Amino acid sequence: MIQFRILLEKDEDGWFTATVPSLPGCISQGRTEEEAKKNIAEAIELHLKSPPEFPPATSFCSSSRINFPR
Repeated sequence: MIQFRILLEKDEDGWFTATVPSLPGCISQGRTEEEAKKNIAEAIELHLKSPPEFPPATSFCSSSRINFPR
């Protein structure tokens, strides 16, 4: 079994967007977190079956926040 780390973000309309940092271009969404996870699983499966269109994925290094004055 292969595991992929996914990122979930909730947009201003309440939809959840799911991305896979290690698979560039692999993105999906859903009305709920559960639906977004189901949809991204399908997107990952299709992504892995398709011929590569992108350079090899890089390893995730870190994530952080940055502050900007208003």
